Amino acid sequence: MTAPPSILPLNEVESAATKSAGASSRRRMLEQLFRDEESALLRFAYGIVHRREVAEELVQDGFIQLFRHAAEVENPRAWLYRAVRNLALNYLRKHKRESLWDDMEDEGPVGESNGQPDEEVERMERVGLMRMCVAGLPEGERTMLKMKFEDGCSYKEIAERLQLSVGNVGYKLHHVIKRLATEMNQIKERGAK
Repeated sequence: MTAPPSILPLNEVESAATKSAGASSRRRMLEQLFRDEESALLRFAYGIVHRREVAEELVQDGFIQLFRHAAEVENPRAWLYRAVRNLALNYLRKHKRESLWDDMEDEGPVGESNGQPDEEVERMERVGLMRMCVAGLPEGERTMLKMKFEDGCSYKEIAERLQLSVGNVGYKLHHVIKRLATEMNQIKERGAK
């Protein structure tokens, strides 16, 4: 006896339900990631393009791309930072003269880059690459780096907050920084090929 044409066979119903549950789970994960990372990603993109509206568009585009590729992505946070970085750098390449020269006139000197557009793009790429690599670290290592370099905590303060010895904090930070440097060099070498 065959099922009526309007009724799906049981295995197709189960498959559709599984896909729907998976999509729902991915959607919740992406919504949580959006809540957790939107502000940081906006600052990240703004640090590269120096235009608030453009940064907002780039972050939105990054999340749209992530949503389209969510099933293939193992580390959504790192993937998202990489996507936003690439989108921002593509934007800069397309609008190089306009964005860099206008920003330099508006903001004055740009640190150690001597105000040269190519040097500024390279500096922004290094910053973006570093943030992308940091985003791929385990949460505990990201926390230690944030405490040290963003919050300005001493090894002793980090040790007290994380309930570690001062020596252990120094050891862990040393190895995390060394791994980041190695990873950044590998990414740069792959990009140069």
